[in-house]
Amino acid sequence: MDTHFFIALIRLVDVILGIYVWTLLAYIISSWLIMFRIINPYQPAVRAILGGLSALHDPILMPFRRIQYRLLPNLGGLDLSPIITLILAQYFIAPLLKDIIIFIARLITPS
Repeated sequence: MDTHFFIALIRLVDVILGIYVWTLLAYIISSWLIMFRIINPYQPAVRAILGGLSALHDPILMPFRRIQYRLLPNLGGLDLSPIITLILAQYFIAPLLKDIIIFIARLITPS
């Protein structure tokens, strides 16, 4: 296989993780805006957007929430799971996936 394929694959992984991080930030900010009653969650457009963001992020955030509620005392409604997810996505998952792609590229392509 051509090395351009693997470079494109690394860029694709980077773009997908970047989009995930930005939508996670939108999810966090929208939850704050609802909490401070700046936006109305009962509006159909807002409900649709929040439903999409929730469907995208809740499956990944839920295990971190369970761990947080078991290990940490009551933090007064403070949810640390988005922060943990952002740190993992930026500093562990993205570099790990890039290294895996580079490793596979070296295995497949001849020297």
